[in-house]
Formats: sequence, C-alpha cells, structure tokens
Amino acid sequence: MRIRCKIFAIAVCLGVFLLLYFFGGNSADDPLLRGVAEDQQEQREEEEEEVVVEEDNSSSSFSSPTKTEHHREVVIRAGKAIGQRRKKNAVDGGAIRIAKSRQRSDAGRPPVSKRIRVEEVMHLAVVACENRLDETLTMVKSALLFSVKKIKFHIFAEDPLAGQFEKGLGQWPRSVSAKFQYRIYPITFSVGNAEEWKKLFKPCAAQRLFLPVILKEVDSLLYVDTDVLFLRPMDDIWAFLKAFNGTQLAAMAPEHEVPKIGWYSRFARHPFYGVTGVNSGVMLMNLTRIRSTLFKNSMIPSGLSWEALLHPLYQKYKNHITWGDQDLLNIIFHYNPECLFTFPCQWNYRPDHCMYGSNCKGAEEEGVSILHGNRGVYHDDKQPAFKVIYDAIQNFAFDDNLFQSLFYPIQTKFLDTVNTLCGRIPQVFLKQVEKTMRKVYELKVVRHVNPR
Repeated sequence: MRIRCKIFAIAVCLGVFLLLYFFGGNSADDPLLRGVAEDQQEQREEEEEEVVVEEDNSSSSFSSPTKTEHHREVVIRAGKAIGQRRKKNAVDGGAIRIAKSRQRSDAGRPPVSKRIRVEEVMHLAVVACENRLDETLTMVKSALLFSVKKIKFHIFAEDPLAGQFEKGLGQWPRSVSAKFQYRIYPITFSVGNAEEWKKLFKPCAAQRLFLPVILKEVDSLLYVDTDVLFLRPMDDIWAFLKAFNGTQLAAMAPEHEVPKIGWYSRFARHPFYGVTGVNSGVMLMNLTRIRSTLFKNSMIPSGLSWEALLHPLYQKYKNHITWGDQDLLNIIFHYNPECLFTFPCQWNYRPDHCMYGSNCKGAEEEGVSILHGNRGVYHDDKQPAFKVIYDAIQNFAFDDNLFQSLFYPIQTKFLDTVNTLCGRIPQVFLKQVEKTMRKVYELKVVRHVNPR
C-alpha cells in the first residue's frame, strides 16, 4: 500500500512539473517577458564580468600595499562602470520595448500629418521711370531696415532701368538679400493708349491704376511712390489690412487735414473723396476685393469692374484733372466711399503738413511713420528736414550700427534745420525713428543674446 502511495505521489509531481514546463515555455514567447529574460541574462553576464575583473586583479594584488590599493580602485571603478551600464541598458531596453509596443498599437492608425506654418510675405509695389533709380533704391532700403516679415518687391520700370535695379539690389549683403524677393516688370497698360497713360501725370505714374489687373496672383499689396521713406516697420501699415471692414478694399491718407488750405476743397473741378480728397502716394490695397467688385460711377447705372472702369473714366474727366491718376482714384472713391479706409496723416507725411504750419496732430503725438518727400524736397534745399533723413538713409551701409551711423547723424544734422518751417518741431521727424531703432536693437541684439 505504501508503495502505491509513493508511486502516485511521484506521478502527481511529474504531472505538475510537465504542466509548469509547458506553460513556462509558452510564456517565454511573450515579448515583454522575453525582454525581462534578456535583461536578466545581461545582468548575469555583467556579474560574471565583474567577478572576472576581480579575479584578474587578485592574481597580483598581494605583492605590495600599493598594488592592493590600486586593485581596490580598479575594482571600484569597474563596479561603477558596470552599474552605469546597467542603468543605461535598462533605460535603453525599456525604451526599445515601449517603442516596439507603440509601433504595434499604432499599426492600424492613419499617419498624422504635420501642420507646416507658411511664413507671411508682404508685397510692395513701386513704379520707377527716367531718373528715379536712386530714389527707389533708397525707398527699398528704408523698408528693409526696420521690417520684420519678408517683403516681395514688385518693381515696374522702363527697360533701361531694369538692369540697373538688378545690379543695385545684387550689391547688398547676403544677410539683407535673405529678407526680400523682387521681380521687375515692364511698363504696360491693358486698356487705352499707352503713350497717353504714360503722360497722364508724372512719367509712368498711371501704372499704379493697373496693378489689380497685372498682379493677378497677389492678394494684397502696398503701393508707394518712389519718394517715400519708411521710418517704422512696413509690418505696421500692413496690419491695417485686418482693420478693413466687409466693404473696404483700399486705404489712403487725406490730401489735407484743413479744408481751407486743401487743394481739392479749393480748386478741384471734378468729384473727390470726402472733404479734402485723398493722396495716392501711399496706397494699401486688397487686390482680390478690387478685382471682384463692381464700382458705382456717373457713366452708367450699373456698376463696372475695375479694369472696365479706368479708360471710360479717364475719357470723361481728362480735361478736368490736374493730378492724373490720383484724381481718377478720388473720383472712383467719391462714388464708392464705403470702399475706402483712411489712414491718419502720419502714414503719408508730406511738406504740406508743415510748410503752412504744423497741421498733422498724429505726427506731433507719435512721430512720422512714413515720410513722403514730394515736390522734389529730397534733392533741393527748400525743406532741409526732409533732405536730412533721405541723405542719411541713402548713405547708410547695412553693416553699420543703426544708432551710430543713422540715428545720431540725423539727430546732429537736424539741428541745422530748426529754423525752417518743417524743422522747427524736431520730434515730429525723430520720435518714431528713435522708437523704431530701439525696437530693432531689442529684436536683433538683446533677444538674440539672452533668448527666453
């Protein structure tokens, strides 16, 4: 009986052993358990390696006390190295197992596309003919000195000037050329007589009327005359596009602030916008809206598209207009006032704002944002305050220090203009320049040195 019990007990133990062996073998196929087994195997190998290190050193460790101390140091260093390697293997092994586990769990999911941020580019157009090369390059330089976003320049020029523009723009440092793109276009007019359009006012000035027709791929655009200088980032006037309401599609500044000295309010023989008319030397445009709008007019009851409107409008008023394309724009927005957004005067500051006494309160409070040197004041001595700023920007080298080579010369030379009509209020010209240069300095130097 006892023999039978012993045989039964042996059979039960054997059966339990076989079951454990069976389930243990299957469980070893699990990836996570297999990883643990691999880690344990690595640990055993490292322990054996540690023993080997101790044994190898023990063969000569008792020859002298110095050797004994050396042996201890070697064993300690080896132990530390092995400990660090264990930690690294544990981290790496765990990371690999987690990564593999994620790959399996994500196998059935669609790939996630990354959102790529498209950098906004501002568009600036200018029309240059005859002797306007240097003036235009100085305007472009002023836009690049202070602006933050990249700019694409659309330069409309006569054939003889095209090569000179490419040469002039190509001489600037690589750090500057990385901030802008440009394209040069020929002077073209899609409707009417081209020679008649060219002679409408100043050479080629009427080209600005056709920008919505030519630049079909451009959504928004800032047009400026060649005699314009930026005294603060172009980004700031570009931001006015977001201030347009649902019907506004262009922005200009008033021609005058005071009706009794305004040209349109006293002499115009045609309709004009508002009380004093608008000046087209600085014109911000949403070209997409302009192309899709039918404009009210005095010729037919129904509206006309921008391109269809230009030539008939010119034919009707060509004997009554003095300032060419600017007068045509005033007529258009007289009949469509809801389409125009008006800038404060400091965004198109001209000699007219100071030669009859200071009549631009915005410039007195904030300083001039954009300087418009019409009447040729950059090239004569009639209004030296304007000429001082133009000469300083034209002569400034991009690699020079803004304060030392631009602001201080302007400030110093401006002292010679305080007895003139436009120079008697220096802060009008200097306030925004200094403020802008400080911003540029903080952006390029302070934040670069101490990024947060």
